Amino acid sequence: MQKLSILLLMMWLHPILTMAQPAGNIRGIVTDGASGQPLPYVTVIILNSDLPTGTTTDESGNFRLNSLPVGRYDIQTSFVGYEPAVFKEIMVTSGKEVFLEISMLENYRELDEVMVRPKVNKEAPLNTMALASARMLSVEEANRYAGGLDDPARLVTAFAGVSGGLSSNGISIRGNSPTFLQWRLEGMEAVNPTHFSDITGIGGGVISALSSHVLGNSDFFTGAFPAEYGNALSGVFDMQLRNGNNQNYEHAAQIGTLGIEFTSEGPFVKGKQASYLINYRYSTMALVGDLFPDLVGEASGMRYQDLTFKMNFPTQQAGTFTVWAIAIKDHFIQREPKDTIAWMNYFENYAELVGNEADFWQTKAVGGMGHRIFVGEKSYLKSALVANYAQNKTLGEVIYPRHNWERYSVIDMKNTNWNVAFNTFLNTKFSAAHTNRTGFNITRLFFDMDYWLYPNLYDNPGYPLPDNMVNFTKDNGSSMAFSAFTQSLFRLNSRLTANVGLHGMYFLLNEKATIEPRISIRWQTFPKHAFGLAYGKHSRRENTDYYFIKNPLTGELVNKNLDFAKAHHFVVSYDYALSEHLRLKIEPYYQYLYDIPVEKGTHLSLINYYDFLQMLPGLVNDGKGENYGIDVTLERYLHAGYYYLLTGTAFNSRYKDGNGDWRNTRLNRKYIINALGGKEWKMGRQKQNILSANLRFTVQGSEWYIPADEAASKAAKNVVYDNSRAYQLQFSPGLQCHFTVGYKINRNRLSHEFALQMMNITSDKEYYYGYNYRDDKPELQSGTGSIPNLYYKIEF
Repeated sequence: MQKLSILLLMMWLHPILTMAQPAGNIRGIVTDGASGQPLPYVTVIILNSDLPTGTTTDESGNFRLNSLPVGRYDIQTSFVGYEPAVFKEIMVTSGKEVFLEISMLENYRELDEVMVRPKVNKEAPLNTMALASARMLSVEEANRYAGGLDDPARLVTAFAGVSGGLSSNGISIRGNSPTFLQWRLEGMEAVNPTHFSDITGIGGGVISALSSHVLGNSDFFTGAFPAEYGNALSGVFDMQLRNGNNQNYEHAAQIGTLGIEFTSEGPFVKGKQASYLINYRYSTMALVGDLFPDLVGEASGMRYQDLTFKMNFPTQQAGTFTVWAIAIKDHFIQREPKDTIAWMNYFENYAELVGNEADFWQTKAVGGMGHRIFVGEKSYLKSALVANYAQNKTLGEVIYPRHNWERYSVIDMKNTNWNVAFNTFLNTKFSAAHTNRTGFNITRLFFDMDYWLYPNLYDNPGYPLPDNMVNFTKDNGSSMAFSAFTQSLFRLNSRLTANVGLHGMYFLLNEKATIEPRISIRWQTFPKHAFGLAYGKHSRRENTDYYFIKNPLTGELVNKNLDFAKAHHFVVSYDYALSEHLRLKIEPYYQYLYDIPVEKGTHLSLINYYDFLQMLPGLVNDGKGENYGIDVTLERYLHAGYYYLLTGTAFNSRYKDGNGDWRNTRLNRKYIINALGGKEWKMGRQKQNILSANLRFTVQGSEWYIPADEAASKAAKNVVYDNSRAYQLQFSPGLQCHFTVGYKINRNRLSHEFALQMMNITSDKEYYYGYNYRDDKPELQSGTGSIPNLYYKIEF
């Protein structure tokens, strides 16, 4: 009788205990991948649940799975006439709902003729038109991979064919310049959304301004991309901002070494569909430096903040409207050390001791309005009006400690570029075998620049300065750019898919035009094997202000007639699904670049352009380049608590300069090897908490450089480069190691996370030339150490 009473008591308590266990929800929408229409009555099941768990979508394609114990889940959707789809590695926590957007492809033939292997979301990009050299970067990966510091630009350097640096998050794809990459937000070309972009090298920055709290899943293209993408030579990073939760209010706060931020989202009105999402971040070091100036020292000189928001307004008849923006404000302060005695002793051999101090301000913003509306049952029209703004301002002074710290201005530069663009395209699914997307883009471009420079900026001047600053250029102007595209995806049979497209661009200022054919084919030879072939011609317009640089004597626009830089991309791919959780991908490629702007009679080419202070007068389209190599990826998806990603690239990258000589490109690293992985453990009495550890190793060839001319440098008391030997020497290769350790505590409707991210724990170095005044000679110097980010985050 006593045992029976205990059993009845346990049965009565079980629902209460179950309710007390921290849980979360998964919501989402299922749509037709070609037409975008929602799919009703789709079966949605969890594949790795202890108990059978599932649901079906409603008439609007929405589904909801409530009260799931915290942990990771794989979700499969199935529907008659469609290929099943699997979403892997979905993390459910107690502090935030998960929202999924799942697209399914209609079967081309009858069911008995169709391959039944489900399509895994990690195997293909979000853009169904892309058949080669494309990879989806999920928000979950962005939070998990080591070495990224939650920066998507640093995270993608783990992908095959992609390299990056330590001091800069510039993305080099297959040896190309980081400037050849196009950034996109919400489907539109955008300014580089990075703090201090270009200050550590053109095309890169220090850390992304896009928080992982607002970023949605995104696509990353490394070559031969579809026809809808233009004005890019190497690749495209097509990023999306996610929508805020339209049913419940959710918030998050995070404080860490790199920043203090707060995120809020929810419906504007409970029970309605409109939602908001907003995130603000401020640099921790700047805040601590204001409060305790002696505690962090020079680190407080890097001051930054950013604001991101997105508002989503679905309507019954007029479609869906979005309003979004990201704003960035940076200030970098460089000051000479306060210990003037030690500093002056370093220069004891020089009567005219000269110091340098500078301020760099950067303000950037991109934002716009978007609209999407269905046109009948097979088409949708998507349009956007977007504005980009970027302003750099630099002030520099030389100081003379032995002359009562007198100061002379040597740099006063202000450069502003902005544009307003309108884009629209019509997507039509004619049948299960044919989908077309056609659209156009109109951009109004503006610039305003005012450059005051000391005539011999890089010389070591005597005292006093013999000259004043000279107004190198002061001008403003505008022009317009037009582009249009059309592309069709053909499913020729259940195994063979082709994408054929055409992209065209026209620049009004110099009346230059280009037509770019694109074609790609994917052949699913067997359920686990697929081959691909892709070709694309790609072109790129330079920054607007480049075209308005004048000859100081004649006033002539020396770069006005610059043509588009162009490239042919050829890609072959092989995909092999070794198992349900393991995938191998191999991609050989060849790229031929031509009409690259170079300076006649010198080594200078925009392929290697690095210094944003360097002027670019008199460029001509005589440069060429070529990149060829092979990318290999072996990836195990997170399953049974662990994952790994192994990538390797062997390649060669060279260019033809203004002398007609072929040279190594600066980023011709020759090889890149990445190995990263991680493990998760469930902790706590109810296994509701998660301990995670992630590790990454990178071995890669270093950059090529221009050696110093020692005799000329000694004469100038500054580094003078031997340009006749440009990029003939290479720095020593390096080994980088990064790790992340985190612990997430889940409580009812609340989660806490503590994490330590360490970048470059091997203290790998980056090298540059500097002048050693004590030894009176130029020498290679090194910089960059380990970068820690310790943070605490709460979601509720």
